[in-house]
Amino acid sequence: MLNTTTHRRQFLKIGGSALAAIPVIALTSNAFAAPNAAMRTALKYQDKPLAEKSCANCLQFVPGASPTAKGGCKLMPGDTEIAPTGYCTAWVKKA
Repeated sequence: MLNTTTHRRQFLKIGGSALAAIPVIALTSNAFAAPNAAMRTALKYQDKPLAEKSCANCLQFVPGASPTAKGGCKLMPGDTEIAPTGYCTAWVKKA
């Protein structure tokens, strides 16, 4: 009898912990969501350059790990999926 009670308690503890972890995991994944869709739309972001204007030569661009890797943008907080070959209307030539 003691063995069944112990297993039930252990099951309830683990189940309760799992249920408590679901909102934490959901919030964490939302916090690390890469694209900032609202800002992309507002700035008319596109993954291709406009003539010589590209994110790679923009003052606002935060480069990724390599020259071809996606990076970020100072105007799009939390967005780490900005292509170096991209373009938006906030483009400003690097000095």
